Amino acid sequence: MKPPRVGKTDWSPRGRVRPDEPAVTPPGRGRPRSGPGLGGTYPGRVPTPPTTAPATPTVAVLLAAGAGTRLGRGPKALLPHRGGTLVEHATATLLAGGCDAVVVVLGAEAARVRAGSSLDEPGVRVVDNPDWATGMASSLRVGVAAALGLAPARVVVAHVDQPGVGPDDVARLLAAHRPGRVTASRWLAGGAAEDAAGADRPRWAHPLVLDAALAGPAAASARGDHGARDFLRAHADLVDVVDHPGDGRDLDTAADLDLLDGPAPR
Repeated sequence: MKPPRVGKTDWSPRGRVRPDEPAVTPPGRGRPRSGPGLGGTYPGRVPTPPTTAPATPTVAVLLAAGAGTRLGRGPKALLPHRGGTLVEHATATLLAGGCDAVVVVLGAEAARVRAGSSLDEPGVRVVDNPDWATGMASSLRVGVAAALGLAPARVVVAHVDQPGVGPDDVARLLAAHRPGRVTASRWLAGGAAEDAAGADRPRWAHPLVLDAALAGPAAASARGDHGARDFLRAHADLVDVVDHPGDGRDLDTAADLDLLDGPAPR
């Protein structure tokens, strides 16, 4: 299996998925080839969204750098799922849901993840986070920086360990997103919404869609494993929520392995 090149520049964005797009299959394993924006400092004034046409309208950042320590099976990106690996499945889901490109952020055992996954696909770029062990925030910054290099209108942030996320969920988020705002997920099955927040906190979950002008400040504010949480709380008036019927729980421990065996999300 040929590992994808790191930091390559000759990749092209994907098109949008048609309403009748077939079921998602991992990159390089039969997925159809035809298918369906950050800067600034935090805290501070939220930048004005750009008015020029984006080069790549929607770019997703797929956070896949963790070591999977709690699960104890190595990087979760390599877990087998639906005939491929979890990172292949998540990448294909984002593309099929309407993202034009995906930046995959690797960290723990990055070479093994590359060797064990087919990610050398049009619209997919793989980048390394050498500081992955410091927490998700560093991966978010690396991924957002790469995504902004494509001059997008909006940036989707997704986790590799949410096998319950389907193309329809991604498409629902993108359809609901408004310029200059953030669109967050709320999962109605499996208790994911409750897991993502305390009783007195907003129930925001991934995937998220951020206007490109907000993604940079959100990434800059991230600390440890909190991701964009502090930014969202500070700018709650900019956050819209979309309900999903499925189970968007993270696959964190052995008790969550049933997520790999559930029905294929649409």
